[in-house]
Amino acid sequence: MQTISWNDAFVREEFAVLRRSRPFVYGLTNYVAASLSANVLLAVGAAPAIGAALDWPSCFAAGAGAVWINGAALICCRPETLRLAARSARDAHRPWVLDPVAFGAGSPVYDEALRALLEFGPAVIRGNASELISLAGGPGAGKGVDTAARSIDAVPYIRQLARDTGAVVAVSGDVDYVTNGDVVSRIEGGDVRLTRVTGAGCSLGAFIAALLAQSHSALNAACAAHAIFALAAQQAASVRGTGSFAVAFVDALSELESEWPGAAAGESLDA
Repeated sequence: MQTISWNDAFVREEFAVLRRSRPFVYGLTNYVAASLSANVLLAVGAAPAIGAALDWPSCFAAGAGAVWINGAALICCRPETLRLAARSARDAHRPWVLDPVAFGAGSPVYDEALRALLEFGPAVIRGNASELISLAGGPGAGKGVDTAARSIDAVPYIRQLARDTGAVVAVSGDVDYVTNGDVVSRIEGGDVRLTRVTGAGCSLGAFIAALLAQSHSALNAACAAHAIFALAAQQAASVRGTGSFAVAFVDALSELESEWPGAAAGESLDA
């Protein structure tokens, strides 16, 4: 298992290309998380569109550089809308991210609607430990949108889920883990207040999509997204309170440069 951070050259390169390319990224998420997700994408130079207005799920999903679908979009969208966006992205060969928020928390109809989206081949699946253990068929048993398991406990499950689906799978927690079913990477750092800001995990899915839009590697994009989030959270750590932290976190993303003093050279995970 390898540890990934901002000090790896491929992470900085993924971010630099994102800054230059300014991709259009389309997402379906819930009204609680939409604002932070949009602000995170704008902070790093992406161009977001969020929501299911009229024919957006077909036209925008097919035309965007990448797509992310958060399960809690079912608060305001029908399952058919999420399926349309996923199908449109797949048919247009656009990579997309699935965030199965609250999967396995005790809502079987909801769970089935999210599981059905796997048919459309997400490039990346990201979530907390309980969600991903449950999606892999294990005893996740989350507490609503919160996890009841540790990220390290999810590692064997996310490896199997990656093998079963062909997706890169990423679990967030005190330490993040990302795998393609073979390679497993760990990302340390961050700040516990990310768990106390509404939509932080949802915005991570959006950020992964932004990196996917210009990356040749879903594994690199997912690892880079987690490493950059960890760095931005660390840079925001000096403020007091969760509200100030959320603002400082977005500020840190907006001010982050692709080069960082003292950063060591690294290689692509696919090299």
